[in-house]
Amino acid sequence: MRKALKEIENMLTAQGYISEPSIVMSIHLAKTLSRPLLVEGPAGVGKTEIAKVMAKALDTDLIRLQCYEGLDASQALYEWNYQRQLLYLKMDEQGSGSLSDKEATIFSDRFLLKRPLLQAITHHKSPVLLIDEVDRADEEFESFLLEVLSDWQISIPEIGTISATHIPQVVITSNRVRELSEALRRRCFYLWIDYPTFDKELQIVRAKVPDIDAKLGEQICKFMAAVRQMKLDKVPGVAETLDWAMALSALHIDQLDKKIVEETLGIVLKDWQDIRQTQNALSDLFEQVGVTSKLA
Repeated sequence: MRKALKEIENMLTAQGYISEPSIVMSIHLAKTLSRPLLVEGPAGVGKTEIAKVMAKALDTDLIRLQCYEGLDASQALYEWNYQRQLLYLKMDEQGSGSLSDKEATIFSDRFLLKRPLLQAITHHKSPVLLIDEVDRADEEFESFLLEVLSDWQISIPEIGTISATHIPQVVITSNRVRELSEALRRRCFYLWIDYPTFDKELQIVRAKVPDIDAKLGEQICKFMAAVRQMKLDKVPGVAETLDWAMALSALHIDQLDKKIVEETLGIVLKDWQDIRQTQNALSDLFEQVGVTSKLA
């Protein structure tokens, strides 16, 4: 088992993903036992990235179903290309084929628009299926999704039942906008990803922004850790840390100061009240970070 875990850790590292033992173990078990992996945690901490890295590391395709309010089965499974069907019938008006032959033609695979779930089931090899932000979809869709994940087959009235030849590796993410059903949770292995520690976030910054000044990288990660302790409406995640690090590195900044922080806070924070609150607390934040110069 240790060898298998080490292989997964190396696999993630090779793709630039800074993992930890719980993540490695969860991926190993989900992959070995062919179970969906439900990943929860705050926005921007790398939940979606797990699926992207897995697809690259396993040398397979990533198929993504982005969930949203109002998402229904047809948008997730399949739709018929009605415009193309009508065009075909129009062009074949003088054809000699019977009505049943024409019906069999227009309700065939060539007129079928495969949406993510059907794409995953009919893929030529086992893909990684990312069901992103499932908590944004309705509870009815969650129940439908549970049925698909259990049977891995889809019934199309005009064609019949299509069963998966290769079971996808499923990663489901949730930001806990609403509570998920117990049925879905029981169907999956569970992984919680929290905001990273200072050391881990610094590792991530150095891996993703290798040209960043060493001192600046440390200051950014300390600043972000301090900001997350504040009572903000939208707490910044690792994604914002990386955006800020790349921006400051591109500006050839080698140390945080009050002016540059105030001018670039819109990269880190996405709410004007959060920005105002952070601006008012800059002196305290800089003291925590250990920056004592250029505060005037």
